[in-house]
Amino acid sequence: MTTAIGFIGLGVMGEPMCRNLAKKSGLPVYGFDRADAPLERLAEVGVKRAATLAELAKLCDVIFMALPSGKHVAAVCEGEDGLLAHADARHTIVDLGTSPVEASRELAKKFAARGAQYADAPIARTRQAAEDGTLSVMVGASAANYAKLQPLIATFASDITHCGDIGAGQVVKILNNMVLMETVVALSEALETAKRAGLDPKVVFETLAKGSADSFALRNHGMKAMLPGNFPERAFSTEYARKDISYALDLAKSVNIQLQGAELADKVLGQAIDAGDGDLYWPVIARVLEKSRT
Repeated sequence: MTTAIGFIGLGVMGEPMCRNLAKKSGLPVYGFDRADAPLERLAEVGVKRAATLAELAKLCDVIFMALPSGKHVAAVCEGEDGLLAHADARHTIVDLGTSPVEASRELAKKFAARGAQYADAPIARTRQAAEDGTLSVMVGASAANYAKLQPLIATFASDITHCGDIGAGQVVKILNNMVLMETVVALSEALETAKRAGLDPKVVFETLAKGSADSFALRNHGMKAMLPGNFPERAFSTEYARKDISYALDLAKSVNIQLQGAELADKVLGQAIDAGDGDLYWPVIARVLEKSRT
């Protein structure tokens, strides 16, 4: 039985997920983050601060991580005085971020050697979905571990899929992000073509949404970001998006397939970064087409 929950990484997505866990799980929740502000806000719903990873591991048997990349996960788990140093048979460690498949499987083996369980459970959907508790989560775990984690994940997700054993959640999430990014490249092409043809891009996107080109990407990234030119910082950045597309290309290489659409998305994301937009919300790639001339 889970007695206490730890949560590492209280950023844009992590803070609302941790809040939902604290409000709905009925269990003590402890947070760990380098920033003070989210911990101060979460204290209002009963989340207590853990000063170190060692303290978090001592207090909690299930520990969620919502971190920006596989490198951050490795640092938290394998770094000096990281989670691996304190893990034992009572622990279950869960990666909610997008990480390389093989890295996830290797970490799972290292935790297993300590008697601990590991699961990859990357999240999808928007910050608002994290606030509302309506995320989609793709889980890679043993059947027994999934059964244990599912009620906890359900506090911040409305769609939870057991994709298979360790690493399977990451495979599905990486492919999800790949398809999304390729779609946004297509939307960027459509947007700029419509403008140059003298059409109202708002009318074009609204009409696409009524036909077979409709998509989550169109309604969210297209209409809410690309049309108004709204690409804030502290959203999912172009740098992070390119990191995710690199995971897709690495996965493709490992299974001996060339993904030309993913290669194009990687190229466009790289062009946006080279133009100085690496820290902006990643649909800013629309500017690459906007600035192009043939």
